Amino acid sequence: MKLKLKHIFIFGLLSLSYSFISFEDTEVVSVKDRQLRINETPYFIKGVCYNPVEKGRVERDFTNIDLDLALMKEAGINTIRVYMPIDEVSVLDKIAAAGIKVITSFGYNQEGRYDMVTGSYLDYVNKYKNHKAILLWELGNEYNYHPEWFEGDIKNWYDSLQNAADAIHQNDPNHPVASAHGELPDSAALAASTNIDLWGLNVYRWDNPEKIFKQWSALSDKPMYLSEAGSDSYMTVANHGFSKGENQHAQAQSLNNILSDVFEHKLISTGVLVFSFTDELWKAGSPDVQDIGGWAPASSGVPYDGTANEEYWGLLDVNRDKKEAFYVLKEFYNNLDN
Repeated sequence: MKLKLKHIFIFGLLSLSYSFISFEDTEVVSVKDRQLRINETPYFIKGVCYNPVEKGRVERDFTNIDLDLALMKEAGINTIRVYMPIDEVSVLDKIAAAGIKVITSFGYNQEGRYDMVTGSYLDYVNKYKNHKAILLWELGNEYNYHPEWFEGDIKNWYDSLQNAADAIHQNDPNHPVASAHGELPDSAALAASTNIDLWGLNVYRWDNPEKIFKQWSALSDKPMYLSEAGSDSYMTVANHGFSKGENQHAQAQSLNNILSDVFEHKLISTGVLVFSFTDELWKAGSPDVQDIGGWAPASSGVPYDGTANEEYWGLLDVNRDKKEAFYVLKEFYNNLDN
């Protein structure tokens, strides 16, 4: 593990001059006073997690990018969060032209595909750091739930996180570095990861994440955002007045309550990314049909049945038909009073 971390750091130093794409008037994204800023103007993330995997497929593709961007603009979405870097310049160009920003997540070990363990994530940073679609860089997704990935000691992950963030700062001074943490990090995690500029928190606390903002405020003076929040549209059991089976009303009600909490705490939070844009049929069975079931870490907090039915999380179904939750999000994101 120590050799790998050292290699990541050295790779960062060697990659300082590696840059393929250049655009005029490069934007400067920064953090200040619990805010995310673009060219010193406060920016509030009104976002969605985006991993478009079409019916019958198991890998992401951008076949419907034009339709998706039109729907995002209708909903008032200004930011998307992707779990793998987008390496198609034409797609990034379309996203930027739509006035939407991208939070780019890098995995730890992705077999050399812009990952942290090989240092190839810095290739991507230097290739796209001047692209107007880029909002910030995000390292890992809920890795704190998986010490088994780091020789059984989660401290190794925080060491890696610290070094990788430092390498990005050396290569790109114009975009901050975040990490998507599963729930609230403790003081030890924050002390080990001081190079992280702002923190994304994947939070599933039923339909009421209100306490997370006060807890974060007491823990850190850095900006934070909810990197994942929301619920699925399937009830495994009848509960809280919602019937068993597919239930868009339950999803819409929970999202309304969650977003109410987010927008009431804008002095602490710098935004939210709702999970997710579309249903993904590959997660819990055959990619040709929509299956119930699936599993996610710490998913007992999913409203209102405590179960993450992984193929039902979309604001849209796989055919881009709008669910009730889409209209809830649209109302919040387009309300200028928010």
